[in-house]
Amino acid sequence: MAGRDGFGVALEREATPGGGDYEPVGSMTNTSGPTTSREEIDVTAHDSPDGWREFIFGLKDGGEVSADLNYDPVLHDPLTEDYESSEPRGYRVIFPDPAQTTWTFQAGLTGFEPEAPFDDKLSASLTWKVSGKPVLSSLA
Repeated sequence: MAGRDGFGVALEREATPGGGDYEPVGSMTNTSGPTTSREEIDVTAHDSPDGWREFIFGLKDGGEVSADLNYDPVLHDPLTEDYESSEPRGYRVIFPDPAQTTWTFQAGLTGFEPEAPFDDKLSASLTWKVSGKPVLSSLA
């Protein structure tokens, strides 16, 4: 098989920070991330072999997670709490494969952009900054 259908991916948030119980964010239409990255440190010197740059690799960054929602101000009200909080909260993205592959991470909601066009649905774009290491695992 060359690929998988993305339909059925779920985004969940911890009901109580640190509690380990998750609840669906709901009505998600698209998600991406975490967009992990790593520092590259240039250690090239005048005596680097054959004039090629050399690197070592430093700190890792959990990046960001983003999602688009069919926005419902009542359903998505808990996200307002997350935006107001200075403390990261537990989130996870669950994929619809047989193993239920999951990214679990602590994050702070850093961007919340609702949109209300006169001729279309209410929607919102959200961005979370990951704090610490996102963990890729399986729920199955």
